[in-house]
Amino acid sequence: MYEDDLGEPVPLTGRPSRVVSLVPSLTEAVAATAPELLIGATDYCTHPADLDVTRVGGSKYPTVDAVLDLRPDLVIANSEENRPEDVERLRANGVAVWVTRAPESVPAGLASTRRLLTQGLGMTEPDWLPAAEAAWHHVEPVWATAVIPVWRKPWVVIGRDTFAGDVLRRLGVANVYAEHAERYPRPSLAELNATAADLVVLPDEPYEFTETDGPEAFPGKRSVLVIGRYLTWYGPSLVDARESLASALSP
Repeated sequence: MYEDDLGEPVPLTGRPSRVVSLVPSLTEAVAATAPELLIGATDYCTHPADLDVTRVGGSKYPTVDAVLDLRPDLVIANSEENRPEDVERLRANGVAVWVTRAPESVPAGLASTRRLLTQGLGMTEPDWLPAAEAAWHHVEPVWATAVIPVWRKPWVVIGRDTFAGDVLRRLGVANVYAEHAERYPRPSLAELNATAADLVVLPDEPYEFTETDGPEAFPGKRSVLVIGRYLTWYGPSLVDARESLASALSP
């Protein structure tokens, strides 16, 4: 019997053939590798764009009854994105659940995804996985510092030990809040503007920052809009993410 990232047993009797994913980046990973396995996903599982499966609500608040109605062999969840009570209810109803840990780095995210795909789902390692590892192996010298908001009203930023922080660090952009006690601090806007950051990196998810919603709050800093999926998803999008982010961040 396999164990998930949290050390919990996953009672699979064979390769799953009916999979529900509650984690957008892992939905993309499974769909890019063995799309025939997916029967359900959340409303936030936006890639691939032509994904045609039953939707079961949001990641934080999925409709558990809708998941159970699909009779999955396996549900994929994440320790940060999904509530423990939903995971426990699924398990109490006899559903195997594989919970991944929120990765603190690119290597950790890809290692977790590899184990899910090759062990939990019994797949052959897909070509995109080593390609993503190769794309992100190199770490550039620091050339800028940044604050990385992921929400406003209130402002929430990327703090310590996050996948997004490691993505930017590998591109040479250091996170001002990398040593903060919290993974997602909530500083005031005045505090954010008082930091020594050169950049403000504004993703389009989970909050959809735009040219007219975000940059105006930081008049003294260079704001950069980026594709949020490239910053936070640890799946096949990582193959193209480095070039896209590097281009956006470049002076």
